[in-house]
Amino acid sequence: MLFVDASEYGNSSCLILGVRARLALQVMQDELQKLALKVNHHEENIRFLKSELNAVEDSCADLGIKIGNYYSSMAAIANNDTSVEEAEQRTIQSILKQDETAAGIICQLKIRHYQHASKLPLMKDVLGVVATLGKINNDNLSRVLSEYLGLDNMLGVVCKTYDGVEGLETYDKEGMVDKTSGIHGLGRTIGKFLDGRFTVFCLENIRPFSGDFMIDDPQRKLLLHKPRLPSGEFPPGFLGFAVNMIHLDQANLSCLTAGGHGLRETLFYSLFSQLQVYKTRAELRNAIPLINDGAVSLDGSILRPNGSFCLGNRYAIIWIYPLTSHHILLFDH
Repeated sequence: MLFVDASEYGNSSCLILGVRARLALQVMQDELQKLALKVNHHEENIRFLKSELNAVEDSCADLGIKIGNYYSSMAAIANNDTSVEEAEQRTIQSILKQDETAAGIICQLKIRHYQHASKLPLMKDVLGVVATLGKINNDNLSRVLSEYLGLDNMLGVVCKTYDGVEGLETYDKEGMVDKTSGIHGLGRTIGKFLDGRFTVFCLENIRPFSGDFMIDDPQRKLLLHKPRLPSGEFPPGFLGFAVNMIHLDQANLSCLTAGGHGLRETLFYSLFSQLQVYKTRAELRNAIPLINDGAVSLDGSILRPNGSFCLGNRYAIIWIYPLTSHHILLFDH
């Protein structure tokens, strides 16, 4: 008769139970891993669907804003808003009256002495004056953005390269401005004497917008994140970003710098950044928690990026001239 040692039997049983437990644990871990993969797959699907939903909501909101802007612009035209020809002439005449400024001299050279000016190396690098390089389809918006920029910026001279900036002004051995060369010398040839300082923008020295552009947009508008309420909706009265409301000529949309950049992502983004535009003063103030880089309203309110408001009566300033009615649908953000 064989006798089995009880301790050996117990050890064998424990060994078998341990193996079974490990196998069961491995099966559970495998199942958990499969479940985690499924959860991860579903989470990715949810994220994708949310992004698609946001894109659809943005498109719907953009369409609503376009329609609102269209009817607002139509109402402005019905109320005898300034025609583009009158506005352009008014802008140019206002600049020409500033005949002791660099902007006034450059405007005179380009308009009244074009044949001579076009052959000058200095003028070949000068694109023009800020006030004449963009167009806006709404008189009220043109007024408030011009006031926001101020006269110095509106009369700013825009050059493509730093060589152009250096060509505008030279200095003698004592560091004094040489009045016989550069823009000073050109002014004297037409009987105009430049007095005081003037602002010059150099496109190649401006850090361009680093984000993306709107897909298939002929105006190469910047893809900016629109403000949203906690509900996910846009704040009432929000019309868009000022930088995207400037209409540019085709020649100024790209390839003005060695990096291939145009005026919107260089000059105008440096001037406006993500300045928001609202329909009314009240709607702007209600949206203050959502405003980071300042805002303006069509009825004249100005909130600067540092949080200060511009109050008091509005004053006359050189305007960016508006577009004609057939360009209204380009008023987008």
